Amino acid sequence: MEHLTEKRLLAYAISIALVCGIVGGSVGYRVAVRGGAQPLKNVTEERKYIEESDYTAAIQKVSPAVVSIIESKDVQAYYQQPYPFFQNDPFFNQFFGQQIPQQQQQNTKKQPSTQKQKVGGGSGFIVTSDGLVITNRHVVNDPAADYTVILSDGREFKGEVVSKDSLNDLAVVRIKPKDDGKSPKISSLPVVEFGDSDILKVGQRVLAIGNALGEYQNTVTAGIVSATGRQITASDGAGQDETLSGLLQTDAAINPGNSGGPLVNIKGQVIGVNVAIAASANSIGFAIPFNDVRPVIDSVQKTGKIVRPFIGVRYQILTDDKAKELQLQGVTDGALLVGDDVKGEFAVIPGGPGDKAGLKKGDVILEIDGKKITQTYGLQQAIRNRQPGDKIPLKVWVSGKVVDKTLTLGEAAPQ
Repeated sequence: MEHLTEKRLLAYAISIALVCGIVGGSVGYRVAVRGGAQPLKNVTEERKYIEESDYTAAIQKVSPAVVSIIESKDVQAYYQQPYPFFQNDPFFNQFFGQQIPQQQQQNTKKQPSTQKQKVGGGSGFIVTSDGLVITNRHVVNDPAADYTVILSDGREFKGEVVSKDSLNDLAVVRIKPKDDGKSPKISSLPVVEFGDSDILKVGQRVLAIGNALGEYQNTVTAGIVSATGRQITASDGAGQDETLSGLLQTDAAINPGNSGGPLVNIKGQVIGVNVAIAASANSIGFAIPFNDVRPVIDSVQKTGKIVRPFIGVRYQILTDDKAKELQLQGVTDGALLVGDDVKGEFAVIPGGPGDKAGLKKGDVILEIDGKKITQTYGLQQAIRNRQPGDKIPLKVWVSGKVVDKTLTLGEAAPQ
């Protein structure tokens, strides 16, 4: 009996131990989960802090070199002397006891005059410490206008248009003291750091900086690279349309006045030049890849002007669907030479490099120097590091056959 009692006590003890083990395991699991949640929260908060720090660091790095460009010109204005509405009103004269002199009555008529007024604004960024600024051509395209460059610290300088790109919406402006004897002298200016736009990936975070609406200097917006290799037809607001290819697409807000400002990566490096927005959409903006800008800077520093090699053709970058639609057998991509001879929009400029190489309307340039022409690699990208006079091999689709041609690059006429 005593032996039986000991067995029962032993079984009871084991049962209690099992229950305690289960409870202990449950408590331990809960502690482990709760204990693990706290580090996860800390990691998330820390990552968010690091991302915010990256943004602010990038902005602080590039902002000093971002400028606003103000366009001013002489416009007709009208002036009036006081009392223009009441000069012949006896009721006004009776209650206010004033009679407008006859001479003043004559002067109340509107007198035409001219005065300098702000008529536009854009953005730019400094690329050399001696004051070279990159902007869009359409920001400084009026030869009758004067341009003022305003630095981020508020200093104002005269903007002299050095050269305008005939093949892309780019221009170079030099910062100079105003001719008033009061303008501050130009010292070592802050400059941007260049990035590599060829290694950009869709989804990469970017910041757009510029003079939004021509009023809000150094406005910063954030987004991502939405796509690369875009082709658009953009209007400069003056009735001129231009086809731009190889562009970066971003959802970082680009507003009127942001034109010419930098698109920067999270390191604060410039990887694009803001150029256009899709007016009928939200959060669709475009920028010229910075690697298309490098030759412009080098050219101006070496020659004092933008020297561009050119092929002398008008083209449309093909997609597989477009090639099928046009029934171009055996073609999936490339640059289709298009134009309207009636309007003088020649697919191949008469007497130009393409014409001399035997290119015709309807041909498709498939390769340049052994590299395929695609939506992300257009003709402009293919020759951007070339010089006028260079000979380049082409593979061209001509009426269903692929032929080899050699083309000698010409020099685009300055604008």
